[in-house]
Amino acid sequence: MVGDKRNIVRSLGLFFACMAGAPAVMAASAPPLTNVQVLKVQSAACGIENISAGQERTTCDHGGADIKVYVLEVGYGRKPTVQLDGFNLAGAQQKVCAYGNGNPTECTATETRVVGTLYVFDLGGRQEGTFSFSNRSINAPGNVVSTQLYIK
Repeated sequence: MVGDKRNIVRSLGLFFACMAGAPAVMAASAPPLTNVQVLKVQSAACGIENISAGQERTTCDHGGADIKVYVLEVGYGRKPTVQLDGFNLAGAQQKVCAYGNGNPTECTATETRVVGTLYVFDLGGRQEGTFSFSNRSINAPGNVVSTQLYIK
């Protein structure tokens, strides 16, 4: 019985000695939300229209049943609120990573530094209206970022 206790103590000592020699893995904190921007609007009527920062409305008349809106969110947010004239919209999302120079790109096996999220929203047959997107940062102080665009 005394031999069993010694073996347990030795095993625990060896375990803790090994753990003390292992490098600590520290995770970087998630970057707060700093920006959201509608990047483009796509439709059968106009193709792809790139949207400039601060642009308040589309220049093309996107009327039609198949309109998609692409939004880039920089930083980490909770669950966004997305609407067209007060109607909630659902969309797909994909994480966005950064190259060493900081330019955003699709995440791959070698590019794993996540800097934000790209969302794609299908307007579900609605043809025009005010598109709005807002989200709250996951970390303090929990700031809210938002954008809106009138789609004609």
